[in-house]
Amino acid sequence: MSETAHGLAPEELTNRLTEVFDLVGPLYRCTHRKVEQDVSTEGLSVGVRAVLSMLREHGPMTVPQMGRAQALSRQFVQRMVNDAAARGLVESAPNPAHKKSSLKQLTEQGQAAITAVIDRERAVLRQVDGDLTEAEVDACLRVLSRLLELMGNDDVD
Repeated sequence: MSETAHGLAPEELTNRLTEVFDLVGPLYRCTHRKVEQDVSTEGLSVGVRAVLSMLREHGPMTVPQMGRAQALSRQFVQRMVNDAAARGLVESAPNPAHKKSSLKQLTEQGQAAITAVIDRERAVLRQVDGDLTEAEVDACLRVLSRLLELMGNDDVD
């Protein structure tokens, strides 16, 4: 394996990053199926779960903000918000910065639903053996963040 002063040689780095993509796809699909299966008791889809999670993490947001944050189209996010609103999980609030684009926020029921889902997910993640170090997790986050930055989400909307 050849390395430059700054890391892997370009061709080797490309090969290794391809390995990352080859794992991320199945991981995403397996997680998607697991979340859909686990949240069925709340009747939440993965898309609604993502909306609730963003609002829990960031507070009130507009639909376009949520779309940009998740690299999803506004139309898809709007459908998920509409579904969540129909279930009483989110509500609209005035947006002082933009009269036509209201803020979406969790209701008490939405807060309870996403907390229950995240608690279950965290219980599953606790089952990971303790053989992963903080440095390894930091490196994983760095690589995935860098790839997301490289791929960008400019073309979403």
